[in-house]
Amino acid sequence: MPQPKRKVIISCAVTGAIHTPSMSPHLPVTPAQIIQQSLEAAEAGATILHLHARDPETGRPTQDPDAFRAFLPQLKQATGAVLNLTTGGSPHMTVEERMRPAAELKPEVASLNMGSMNFGLYPMLGRFTDFKHDWERQHLENSRDLVFKNTFADIEHILKIGNANGTRFEFECYDTSHLYNLAHFVDRGLVKAPFLVQTVFGLLGGIGAHPEDVAHMKRTADRLFGDAYIWSVLGAGRNQMAVIAQAAAQGGNVRVGLEDSLWISPGKLAESNADQVRKAREILSGLSLDVATPDEAREMLGLKGAANVAF
Repeated sequence: MPQPKRKVIISCAVTGAIHTPSMSPHLPVTPAQIIQQSLEAAEAGATILHLHARDPETGRPTQDPDAFRAFLPQLKQATGAVLNLTTGGSPHMTVEERMRPAAELKPEVASLNMGSMNFGLYPMLGRFTDFKHDWERQHLENSRDLVFKNTFADIEHILKIGNANGTRFEFECYDTSHLYNLAHFVDRGLVKAPFLVQTVFGLLGGIGAHPEDVAHMKRTADRLFGDAYIWSVLGAGRNQMAVIAQAAAQGGNVRVGLEDSLWISPGKLAESNADQVRKAREILSGLSLDVATPDEAREMLGLKGAANVAF
C-alpha cells in the first residue's frame, strides 16, 4: 500500500525581538503592519504564525498583553492559521514580563526556550550603524554581557501555567543541552506527546548552522524522543534557507520569518514575511512535499483549537 504523503508545517515568525526597525523598512512594528504581514504570510502558506508585539512608536519589543490584544482578535477572525505567542519576548526582559501574554491570553501554542544561554546580538553593530531610536544601539551593545534566563524553575512555572490553560509549546532548543532539558520535563510528565521541537541554528550563543550541527540535533532528538515529537528548524540570518532545505529533506518542518532573518537572498532584504514563506514553499515543492493546513497542524500537534483561546 502507498504511504500517505507527508505534510510539512511552515511556521512564520513575523517580527520577533532581535532585529530593530532601522535594520529594515519592511520589519512590521505597528499592529496594522503585524496584521497585514501575518495575513499575507498565511495566504502564502504559513501554517503557524509566531507572534511578538512592538511599541508602535519606537518599535521596541513589549510583552504588555494589551499590545497583543491590538492584533490578535483581528488575526483570529481573518485567518485560520495557528497563532503562537512568545514567552521568549526579549532577552532583556524578566521571566515574569515574558510570560504574561501567554498566561493571560491562553493561546493554542506558545514558545518556550529550553534553557538559560548567552544571547549575542552585538555583531550586528558591524553591519548596521545608523539607528533612528536611542534604544536600538543599546539593545545590541548590551548583549555582550547578556544571559537569557530560563532556569529549571522558570521552565517548570511556564509549563504548569500553559498546561493548565491547554496551551501547547514550541520548544525552542538552541543547543544539545536544551534537548536534554526537555527530556527531563518529559520524564517528569510535564510535557506530553506529541510535542513540537524547534531546533535553532546559527545564533551566537547557541549551536552553529553547519550541516553536521543540524544532523547532530536531529540524531539526538530522535534518540531522546523517538516518535513522540515533531521536528522543526530555523536558521538565523543567512543560514535560513540552507537549514530548512536540509531539514525538509530529512523529514523536518520549517520556520521562516523576519524574526529569524531580514534577507531573501544575499544582500537583498525580504520585502515581507510572505516573501520568505513563498521561497520556503518553493524549496518544499522541489522536494515534492506539501504544506500542512492549519487544521492538519492542529491534529498533528494535538492543539485545543482556536475557539478555546482567551482573545
